[in-house]
Amino acid sequence: MPPLTSQLNELKNAGNAASVPAELPFAKLVVTWLAGRADTTPDAIAVVSEKETLTYGELDQRANQLAHHLQSLGVGPEVITTMCLDRSVAAVIAALAVLKAGGAYLPLDPGSPADRLAFILKDAQPAVVITQSQYVAKVVSGSWRVVNVDDISAETWNGSYGRPNVDITPDNLAYVIYTSGSTGQPKGVQVTNSGLSNLVAWHMNAFGVTPADRATQLSSLGFDAAVWETWAHLCAGASLYIVPEIVRLSPELLRDWMAAQKISISFVPTAVAERLIAMDWSKGTILRFLLTGADTLHHYPGALPFTLVNNYGPTEATVVATSGPIGRQRPDRRPPIGRPITNTTIHILDDHLQPVPAGEVGQIYIAGAGVARGYLNRPELTAEKFIADPFSSVPGARLYQTGDLARWLPDGQIAYVGRTDEQIKVRGFRIEPNEIVSLLNSHPAVQANAVIAEDDGSGAKRLLAYIVPTGASSPRASELRTLLLSQLPDYMLPSTFIRVDELPTTANGKLDRNALPAPSTNNTLQEDEFVAPRTPLEERVTAIIASLLGLDKVGVNENFFLIGGHSLLGTQLIARVRDTFGVDLSLRSIFDLPTPAQLAQEIERLTVAQLDAMSAEQIQQLLHQARAANPQ
Repeated sequence: MPPLTSQLNELKNAGNAASVPAELPFAKLVVTWLAGRADTTPDAIAVVSEKETLTYGELDQRANQLAHHLQSLGVGPEVITTMCLDRSVAAVIAALAVLKAGGAYLPLDPGSPADRLAFILKDAQPAVVITQSQYVAKVVSGSWRVVNVDDISAETWNGSYGRPNVDITPDNLAYVIYTSGSTGQPKGVQVTNSGLSNLVAWHMNAFGVTPADRATQLSSLGFDAAVWETWAHLCAGASLYIVPEIVRLSPELLRDWMAAQKISISFVPTAVAERLIAMDWSKGTILRFLLTGADTLHHYPGALPFTLVNNYGPTEATVVATSGPIGRQRPDRRPPIGRPITNTTIHILDDHLQPVPAGEVGQIYIAGAGVARGYLNRPELTAEKFIADPFSSVPGARLYQTGDLARWLPDGQIAYVGRTDEQIKVRGFRIEPNEIVSLLNSHPAVQANAVIAEDDGSGAKRLLAYIVPTGASSPRASELRTLLLSQLPDYMLPSTFIRVDELPTTANGKLDRNALPAPSTNNTLQEDEFVAPRTPLEERVTAIIASLLGLDKVGVNENFFLIGGHSLLGTQLIARVRDTFGVDLSLRSIFDLPTPAQLAQEIERLTVAQLDAMSAEQIQQLLHQARAANPQ
């Protein structure tokens, strides 16, 4: 075998190497960029929401005010401050305030179960928890101080608007994001200021972001894409538009909202992007770049008036490690994940940490400016996943072992292949099945279980849970869902529970996923009681839902969101109801009326309302058309 250095040079000559090194931007941190924007363009629009608009000057002053208060509570370099806030202007102020105080912010999704929030708080041990009135009760008591942003006032916090004095270095922590953990508990990824600065500098240069741009903030705050959306655009002086909650759940509404707000650059999760690129767009759209990532992109775009950019990167590599525009369709492969970003090196290695030849599959290892410090309070796992970089002469340089499989393409781009372990992604969220398995095993009626991801037929993934019961009777699916929802977010909820007598294994004793049976009417765990459709309208509604979810049958009292449905499938349900019945349901109505029986009643109500609004002549015309279409 050739020496390691010779193999590396050979790969570089083939175009299979790192990004072109650029001057490291570590001396200019996020707080420095934002201070410059506030000084030079204080009246420029910084953040826009449905309720509030903030200029760069106002953002700077309000963040300074909160930063001084945080410092008085002990926040400084290497001190974690947790944020339990909605996506809002207040969340942007709070995150910037933590950075200005010298600390690291840890965003939490307030919609997460109380037990999950409690675990993260106990594990992270923040000095302060920033929240708002409606979530104060969700913050368990501890050594931390609680700051309610609804109580912000000059009198309460002494009204100091000057920038706080603090010595922040590139090596200090900037933020911590908790991801699903393979041991059954989430783990906190620690990202430094240097990694964040590199992400921001690359993004501004790669996409030519200017103060004239309008960008979106769509991701949940607990998802690391929110870091990218926020700082990469504010540091460039662009305007950040917080997407309304109801809009971000519907690709159709999102497209129209972006057009109305004159959005020029936006990140959306892969599942949403695939819906958006299949739609019709006005040739006069302002949108320049639609960025996507977090899951496998399956489709190439058609003729679009903007550039679709596919991105790849684990939280442990500061959000983005590779990026590339998606161009001409290649029938022999799905869209690639691009090339390494600035100051990032991608190695595709075999089990012996040797580079694989171009075109062969190996594991992705990431080196460079974006590699995180490691996992909070998890030194053993950090040592396992963040290893010494044998390809670098820089003291202390490390590689992050991703667990992702890929291969180099002839043009120097990277093709994503899959995972080396059981980790899976559903709707853009990274999930460790063991976290779900551990919780299901705590149910007294569950002897053993396995959780896998399956293609739902549209290119997206859904979770299936295989249950070995402890006795002759099986637990109800509703019992298991209730248990999981008590501690896990909804994207970690399996859509279907399948009973098996035992889990099949391979010769070496590992779970044999290929031998697991497909869901069927006979092996699927049922809800409390199956109620069949009672009217022709209910039959048609249940048939639509069963088709969307890939189920044999659906009872009229089953909750759409508890049998595998989610917001993106909800928009498809709306479209099918419109095509079938000629009425427009709102997404909110599906949340409020989630069973087929309730939806059938709502469809009937809307149909009657439409008929009441018609004239006698219009009704006669519809009857005439119906008779012409069906003479018998």
